[in-house]
Amino acid sequence: MTQFKRTTVTSALPYANGPVHIGHLAGVYIPADIFVRYLRLKGESVLFVGGSDEHGVPITIKAKKEGLSPQDIVDRYHTIIKASFEAFGISFDVYSRTTSKTHHEVASEIFKTIYDKGGFIEQTSEQYYDQEAKQFLADRYIIGTCPHCKSEGAYGDQCEACGTSLNPLDLIKPKSTISGSTPILKETKHWYLPLDKHEAWLRQWILEEHKEWKPNVYGQCKSWLDMGLQPRAVSRDLDWGIPVPVPGAEGKVLYVWFDAPIGYISNTKELLPDSWEQWWKDPETRLLHFIGKDNIVFHCIVFPAMLKAEGSYILPENVPANEFLNLEGDKISTSRNWAVWLHEYLVDFPDKQDVLRYVLTANAPETKDNDFTWKDFQARNNNELVAVFGNFVNRTLVLTHKYFDGKVPACSELSDYDNQTLKEFADVKQALEKHLNVFRFRDAQKEAMNLARIGNKYLADTEPWKLAKTSMDRVGTILNISLQITANLAIAFEPFLPFTAAKLRTLLNLSDFVWASLGSIDLLPAGQLINTPELLFEKIEDEAIEAQVQKLLATKKANELEMTQLIHPIRENIAFEDFTKLDIRIGTVVDCQKVPKADKLLVFKIDDGLAGRTIVSGIAAYYQAESLVGKQVCFIANLSPRKLKGIDSEGMILSVENTDGTLVLLAPSQAVVPGTEVK
Repeated sequence: MTQFKRTTVTSALPYANGPVHIGHLAGVYIPADIFVRYLRLKGESVLFVGGSDEHGVPITIKAKKEGLSPQDIVDRYHTIIKASFEAFGISFDVYSRTTSKTHHEVASEIFKTIYDKGGFIEQTSEQYYDQEAKQFLADRYIIGTCPHCKSEGAYGDQCEACGTSLNPLDLIKPKSTISGSTPILKETKHWYLPLDKHEAWLRQWILEEHKEWKPNVYGQCKSWLDMGLQPRAVSRDLDWGIPVPVPGAEGKVLYVWFDAPIGYISNTKELLPDSWEQWWKDPETRLLHFIGKDNIVFHCIVFPAMLKAEGSYILPENVPANEFLNLEGDKISTSRNWAVWLHEYLVDFPDKQDVLRYVLTANAPETKDNDFTWKDFQARNNNELVAVFGNFVNRTLVLTHKYFDGKVPACSELSDYDNQTLKEFADVKQALEKHLNVFRFRDAQKEAMNLARIGNKYLADTEPWKLAKTSMDRVGTILNISLQITANLAIAFEPFLPFTAAKLRTLLNLSDFVWASLGSIDLLPAGQLINTPELLFEKIEDEAIEAQVQKLLATKKANELEMTQLIHPIRENIAFEDFTKLDIRIGTVVDCQKVPKADKLLVFKIDDGLAGRTIVSGIAAYYQAESLVGKQVCFIANLSPRKLKGIDSEGMILSVENTDGTLVLLAPSQAVVPGTEVK
């Protein structure tokens, strides 16, 4: 195994168009911080790099909506995000941003180096152009009807209704979100990173040389490689971003996916202008990326291909990506405000950053998506942090002050039970390292808490308060051992609960310590003064939890109300006899064609179980005609014929209008005989 002199740790750059929530913290930033604090305690050379991702279309869209400049938007959220991380003890060595002068310079230099080596290919293609706004349209500035599910309002890169990735040219009836006009196709030139040319070495490097990567990471990489890589555009037509630094690229900027990961490098250079290269170019440096699963491809395939094309940078040694955290059984959604925002948590639960760190680590989505609930948050605080960890420490310190004036008592002859207890926690360092070294932070925290359980059980079993009348030497030994366990807890929990560990060190008057001391039984010398006990944790009452649950319920109701307002009100009641006049049947589509010079109309040939019939329906915007042949539909069979565009329509095909205005055809759940009545 390669021995490294130093470790560069990066955590995904949060997008500066909104604050950060517990999903971000659980998936990326707490795991990265735990690992960095662990390495620092071991005395290893480590650099922890973070920053805000501040370019890209979503920021320009938000700025346009609020009537502000993109810089105003990123300034606001960079400040909020950075403050949240600081409040939760995420111990970055540097937290900068991609709008910095240094970042623009470094990103431009890397692009130019790859460009000069012939590492990009130039391609001219037709893209949508808004003639009124006089600009090319980024994918998110184009909306239209999804060609797959027929939902309106699909973006040029993805339909959020069905989740399908799209090409803007796939959209039906595309519109510009800037002017509302129909865009035209216009030629534009862009530069592409030919990922297909990097596929062979990527396959060898990942699939053969990094089989130790987490299964979710390795599996996703293999899936992409097996599908075959394609060239990926590194530039786009936009006025917000880093200008493409080559001739003939006026009005074009670096694509945000290319620019953002370079932020790790530029932020390092900003912090260490004279020595940054040893953290990014020295083969004796280990590079680790902490990310969420949505960033795996970029950090395992795309970014390494960029660095390889540039030629002078090291590649990541590991990318310990996590899955997603859900909230109360539902996917966290910023657009629906279904989230626990960090800056709001700090207001509702002041000085309880470590409680959230503990709970999120205990529920870490390391191998699969996991769920955060407020009831579990309360239970883990009250039953583990308060009842186990806090209870043991408080009893130990209180008894030390009661019987020994707050000074560490001497340790006399050890009993068999004392030796058994000491043996139980002697291996805590090895147990923690076994998990920390392979990024299993959830299991590592369990081992740290197990140390508190050992201490709690030891005190409960030995009952020193009962021995105080007969054997103070024995009481002194019991409390000495308990205090040594307490001091070990300060070391063991430093990576996980830094605020608690700092408070514990203060209470114990414990000076600097190192990871190597974990498991020692002489961390506190006899006679050392212990400060006045203070509670490490406090019970969280039902009222506080209920307030959070009600806040989420209010959010859910607001979302439901918003959806309800999009649903048409119920019409006036009719007599049952009126309903029975309708003859609704099932038919099979034999043929379907677009009606000439009628964008909305399709003409159906229906097998109705009788002589057959023709029906004209206004659903052309939501379905491709040929895709409907062979499908079964519901239709009203006894409507008087009506002429539409010169065609006699003999009935009405039934569809349902979704809340977004899209139409979905009604059909039986299984095939039935054509002409069957609907009852």
